[in-house]
Amino acid sequence: MTKKVGYLGPKGTFTKIAVDSLFNEEEKADFATIPECMDAVENGEIDIAVVPLENAIEGTVHLTIDYMIHQVRLPIIAEIVVPIKQHLLVNERASQSFSDIAHVYSHSHAIAQCHQFLHKHLQEASVHYTTSTGKAAEMVAVSDPTAAAIGNKLAAEEYGLKVLAEDIHDYPNNHTRFAVLSKQEEPLISNGHAPDTQKTTLLITLPSDYAGALHQVLSAFAWRKMNLSKIESRPMKTGLGNYYFIIDVNQAYDQVLFPGVKAELEALGCKVTFLGTYPVYQMDV
Repeated sequence: MTKKVGYLGPKGTFTKIAVDSLFNEEEKADFATIPECMDAVENGEIDIAVVPLENAIEGTVHLTIDYMIHQVRLPIIAEIVVPIKQHLLVNERASQSFSDIAHVYSHSHAIAQCHQFLHKHLQEASVHYTTSTGKAAEMVAVSDPTAAAIGNKLAAEEYGLKVLAEDIHDYPNNHTRFAVLSKQEEPLISNGHAPDTQKTTLLITLPSDYAGALHQVLSAFAWRKMNLSKIESRPMKTGLGNYYFIIDVNQAYDQVLFPGVKAELEALGCKVTFLGTYPVYQMDV
C-alpha cells in the first residue's frame, strides 16, 4: 500500500525539496500550514508529515516544536537536512533592474536570511510575509512586474518565474532540518539513501525551579559520555518561569544508557518523554 506524505506547501517550498529528496514512490499532498499538516497525520488523512524544525541561521521553528508538544504528539521517525539557497524571483514581465521592484514576498525566515541583500539592493521595497516561500512564488506569478519573491529554483520552475539574482542569502552554510513525523514508532529506513548518523530526542520537564537543576540533568548524560547536539528550553505555557527542555542526543536509543538516564532523572523528580530515535539523512540537493 502506497503511503501518503504531507508537507508544508504549496509546490516549490524547501519542505517539498526535502520530501522529494527522500520519498519517491509515495503519494504527496501539500498543506497551507504546519499545524494542518501535522493534524492530517493525527486524523489519518496522511501517513507521514514533513515539517521544518530548525534553520542554521534563524534557529528553531517554534511553531513546529510547540505544536508537536502541546497539540499533536507525533513520534519523530527521521530527520532530513537540506541546504538552503535563496534566490530573488520575478515574473517574466519584470525588468532586470532592482530599482523597479516595489514589493518583496516570502516567509519570515527567508526574509531574515536575506537581510543584507535586501538592505543593500532593495531598501525602498515593501516586505510582505507569506506562509511559505512557495506561496510567495505563487503570488508573484500572478502579480504585477514590480513584485518579487524570495525562494528556490524549484519554485521558479513550478510557477514560471525567472531568477533575477542567485544566492542572495547572507551566509553560505545555510541548512534546514526537517522532521519526519508519523504515528508509527519505527524509524524510517530509506531504500535509496544511507543515514549519516542516528539521533534520539527527549522531552524533559523539571519538577521545580531550583539551583543546579539543569546541571543535574546534563550530568546524567555527561558522565555516561553521551554527546548532546542540542538543548533548548521552551515555555510550558502554564506560567512565567515554567519551561520544558528538548534535548537531542547523537546516538540511537539503546537498552542500557537511555534507561539509565531516564531512571536517574526520574529519581530527581523530572518527567522524561522520548520523542523519537531515528536516522538523520543529509541531502545534497
